[in-house]
Amino acid sequence: MVSLPFGTIESDDEQTAVGPAEIDNDAIVARAARAQEIFENWTEERVDRLLHAIASRMVEAAEQLAIAAVSETGFGNVPDKTIKNRFASLDVYRSLAGKTAYGVLRSDPDRQVTEIASPVGVVFAIVPVTTPAATAIFKTMISIKARNALIMSFHNRARRVGAMTGEFIRGVLTAHGAPVDLVQWLDGRVDREVTRRMMSHPGVSLVLATGGAGLVKAAYSSGKPAIGVGPGNAPAWICPDADLRQAARAIIASKAFDNGLICGAEHNLVVDDCVAAPFVEELEREGAAILTPTEVRHFVSNAIDSKSGALRSDLVGRSAEALAAASGVTRSYPPRLLVVRVDPSRLNGWQAREKLAPFLSMFTVSGEDAGLNLCRALLRKDGAGHTAIIHTTNRARIERFARAMPAGRILVNVSGTQGCCGMGTGLDCSMTLGCGTFGGNSTTDNVTYRHLLNIKRVAYARV
Repeated sequence: MVSLPFGTIESDDEQTAVGPAEIDNDAIVARAARAQEIFENWTEERVDRLLHAIASRMVEAAEQLAIAAVSETGFGNVPDKTIKNRFASLDVYRSLAGKTAYGVLRSDPDRQVTEIASPVGVVFAIVPVTTPAATAIFKTMISIKARNALIMSFHNRARRVGAMTGEFIRGVLTAHGAPVDLVQWLDGRVDREVTRRMMSHPGVSLVLATGGAGLVKAAYSSGKPAIGVGPGNAPAWICPDADLRQAARAIIASKAFDNGLICGAEHNLVVDDCVAAPFVEELEREGAAILTPTEVRHFVSNAIDSKSGALRSDLVGRSAEALAAASGVTRSYPPRLLVVRVDPSRLNGWQAREKLAPFLSMFTVSGEDAGLNLCRALLRKDGAGHTAIIHTTNRARIERFARAMPAGRILVNVSGTQGCCGMGTGLDCSMTLGCGTFGGNSTTDNVTYRHLLNIKRVAYARV
């Protein structure tokens, strides 16, 4: 699950329909390998010009791709997906431009060691249904920067928008004299066996897996080097000295973004009891609906699947207004976010897990130890390694929180969605966020072009 794991639709790895005979993996990989060999020796300046052209074309198409994604998948909303597509284009380009990704990276005269970068070769990438266009753009950008060829596999519910994205990119490649087969994708409906065979293909050098838990596990079991990611379940600790208005604004801007589909968003609020009442007021001021006990019962009855204990699949990625309507919650204003109060002793089911919609759990705790312990417990329950958020002005508390959390990204006084991917923070701009050994991944990094390079080290005898 991304649950798709981010909340739960069974998974990005629910690939059905056509069998492996209809897709010629050998031919696809052979074309990719030839394209990569031709492209490998392009100068850094020429690669950056190509990346800028791809980014510019994707910005032009950002809204069109967002409309196509929402129409085909039913997840998220057009304005926010447009923002994501633009971020994956120009913002990612700016983070790559001018960087050295081929040849000599650095030389240490004292150690007499020179580092030389070379491509990994052919990258096979899984693209999730929740963010198909932006993830495809991002993986294209970092793969090309590292002079690799890219083959993508889109979820069957996003194959049309995936093909549209790919065709736009290939048009730019052709216009700039780059091999068109530098970027390919598995066309048509793809089953699990096709994907698994491609992962283990002798000509594939590395698997870059963003998707359901099943696919990520398959990537790590493919016999190939793999970079996989895990689900998020970020706790946001609201400390006694937090700027409550700023925290409320940040949380709603994050969790309401693209109808709650971002894994790094706040999924659980851990609020110190001494500021709980004024914080609730600030949340309501910013458009949240704090559910009453009666409304919580209606929400659970109508929005939570009784068998799986997760949000109903037809409500994943829907707006807060749609969630409210489905569960009989009414307000005099259109709610931007639903907040469900939960007893800290009830860390089971949807209450303590990732939620792929604009609703979250709110736990009230007493004291610093209780806050830290609950944040740790939530991450261990689901989302270990991903992201943890704290709202405070106390540096010692921040340092204690950072040491204690099993998370690769510790965000301070910022929105989870925007902060975790490098939008408004100094983190690397990325749509693929590793969870390290906390979450069963190979890295805690925001994955970028550097992860798609082989680094050679030339060492001389030291005098």
